[in-house]
Amino acid sequence: MKNWFHKFIYAATVVTVLWSCEKDEIKAVMKTGTVPMPTLSSQTVVLIKENADKDALTVSWPQPDYGFDAPAAYTVLIDKKGGDFSNATAITTGTELKKVFKTSELNPILLKMGLKPATVGDIDIKVQSFLGGSTTLNSAVMSVKVTPYLDKLDLSTNWGVVGSATPNGWNGLDVPFYKTDKANVFVAYVGLLEGEIKFRQDNKWDVNYGDTGANGTLEAGGDNIKVKAGTYKITFDAAAFTYSIDKLSWGLVGSATPNGWNAPDVALNYDPSSDQWRAIATLKDGEIKIRQNEAWDLNYGDKGADGTLEAGGDNIAVKAGIYLITVDFKSLKYTIEPYKVWGLVGSGAPNGWDGPDAFFMPDFGSEGIWKLNNITLKDGEIKFRQNNDWGVNMGDDKADGVLEAGGANIVVKAGTYDIVLDFSVASKPIYKLTKK
Repeated sequence: MKNWFHKFIYAATVVTVLWSCEKDEIKAVMKTGTVPMPTLSSQTVVLIKENADKDALTVSWPQPDYGFDAPAAYTVLIDKKGGDFSNATAITTGTELKKVFKTSELNPILLKMGLKPATVGDIDIKVQSFLGGSTTLNSAVMSVKVTPYLDKLDLSTNWGVVGSATPNGWNGLDVPFYKTDKANVFVAYVGLLEGEIKFRQDNKWDVNYGDTGANGTLEAGGDNIKVKAGTYKITFDAAAFTYSIDKLSWGLVGSATPNGWNAPDVALNYDPSSDQWRAIATLKDGEIKIRQNEAWDLNYGDKGADGTLEAGGDNIAVKAGIYLITVDFKSLKYTIEPYKVWGLVGSGAPNGWDGPDAFFMPDFGSEGIWKLNNITLKDGEIKFRQNNDWGVNMGDDKADGVLEAGGANIVVKAGTYDIVLDFSVASKPIYKLTKK
């Protein structure tokens, strides 16, 4: 009996101690329920493009007192004034207790939120501390007045090309016209099928023009304009109501390209946000040149290897890799930069699980947006990855359109699709497949 009593006292003591420890641990964790108030280097920030490489805003905060040693990780969240932070831009700082935003880093965040260039707007900032498990502490919300700048050209118009020869047919969305350096003269760069086109405003038929008589002069509600398949530059004078349709393509050719010195060339695509031409290309050790319409009548090389093109210039030497090639045909400057590109891979993709992947093109006018249009998929599964490698890949665990690192394969049905990857909200990357 005495031995039983001692065992009972011992067990009761252990339970009491454990309960006491648990209670103390709860008290320790709950010693602070928030991250201390952050400090801002300024509450009014005016961003200027010329200061792109300078510090614009510093957010700092003292280390919270958790009541025990805690290897916390911190995240700065930015949202529009009055937002609930569910779609906030999230910037992880690791264990650092501050975040310094360069002008060139903060400006695209503000524009993506919908703030207007050269206009004062308001944003909210808070800091999160993540302790592991489900323990996340938040600071109070700080407000800042900010003025972003326009960091890209605005060459947009409300005119477009529509028709059976266009990628989206008679229902649109229309192929856009862009402004040129001449008032009321617009240009569109488009690959057309054999068929017909017209020009119209706002993707509607209220204002539309065709060519009755096929004489290069436009009439309101005029006849459809017949075209042959090809890649074209369409010039539209909205004052004189005249137009021209000229074959135009720019591409890369050479021993470093997939098809060597023969066509088809690696296509350069027009970027209206910079008025430049760009391509993402997988190159081999070798040489390249840039030429028009897959012919040698007009071709460019670089005689001095100085980043400036000359008509008929020397071949440009390159090393194997994936590159972003940018060409400005007004200044004849070009750049060839190593690039991390997103691609499509899988049993439903054109080249299966082994690749090479079908590359997305970044939307240079919208930070974090990647597009892959008119891609033909098979019944099967797909994933998205960087640079033909599994080191960085994304899938969808819940089949809800939200991407997760290393997530589950995405089931697709056969068809032709437009696919968009949206990484503009770092904490919640999403994708959209639109069947055509």
